Amino acid sequence: MHHGIVAIPADIRTFDGYTWHASPDQYIRAAVDGSGVLPLVVPALENETDIDMVLDRVDGVLISGSRTNVHPSLYGETETESHGPFDPARDKLSMALIRRTIERGIPLLAICRGIQELNVALGGSLATEIQELPGRMDHRKPQTENWDEAFAIRHSIKVKEGSCLAAILGDGEAQVNSLHRQAISRLAPRLAVEAVAEDGTIEAVSVIDSPGFAIGVQWHPEYWVGSDDVSDRIFGAFGRAVRDHRKQPAEAAE
Repeated sequence: MHHGIVAIPADIRTFDGYTWHASPDQYIRAAVDGSGVLPLVVPALENETDIDMVLDRVDGVLISGSRTNVHPSLYGETETESHGPFDPARDKLSMALIRRTIERGIPLLAICRGIQELNVALGGSLATEIQELPGRMDHRKPQTENWDEAFAIRHSIKVKEGSCLAAILGDGEAQVNSLHRQAISRLAPRLAVEAVAEDGTIEAVSVIDSPGFAIGVQWHPEYWVGSDDVSDRIFGAFGRAVRDHRKQPAEAAE
C-alpha cells in the first residue's frame, strides 16, 4: 500500500532516436520499498511547468541523482569540458521545483545531483573534479561494470551532533557510498552542514528555515535500500515525513 505520492523530476535522455523523460529505476524502487510512496515522474518540459499544479497533487519531492551536472552558469561560472555533461531542461525543472517545495513546506529529499541542485537553487556554488583538489579523496565511481562494486559502501562520514541527520542516523560516524566528481563549494546561506567526509567534503545538508523535512545527501542511499541500515533510515524518515504531510490537510479540515 502506498502512503503518499512523491514527485521526481525527469532527466532528458535519447534512445533509439526518441527523446525520453526518464528517471533511474533505483530511485523509483527505493521510494516504493523504502518510503512506501508512489513516485510520479514530472516531465522536464522546455516551457515553464506549473510547479504549484504538481505540488498540489503530491505529498513529497525526491530529487534524484543523474549522470549530468548542473550547468555552471547557474552559479556564476563559465562552462568548461570538465563541468559536463549537461541537462538544461532538468536544471530548469529542478531549480523551480526545489524552491517552491521548500516554500510550501513539502517534504524534500535530494540525492547526489539533487544536493548539488539544492545548493545552487538557494545561492551556493559547486566545485568540479574535486579529486584534483589538495587533500581530497577520489569520490568517483570505480571503473567497473559490476554495479554492486560500483555502489559499494566505502567511506565514512561524520554526522554533526544535534543535527537533523543525527535525529535519523544518530551522532558520530556512518558508512556511505559516494560516487561523484563534483561537490558543494560555496554553501548556500540557507543550508546547514549535516555531515562531512573524512576529507572535508560536504556530504549532507538541511534547509535551515524550511517549515518541513528538507535534507540533501551526496551519497547514494537509494541503491542499498533493504540491505543497509543507513539507507533504510534515510528513506524511512522521508516516508514518515511524507505521510505526516499528507495528513495535514485532512486534519486542518476537521
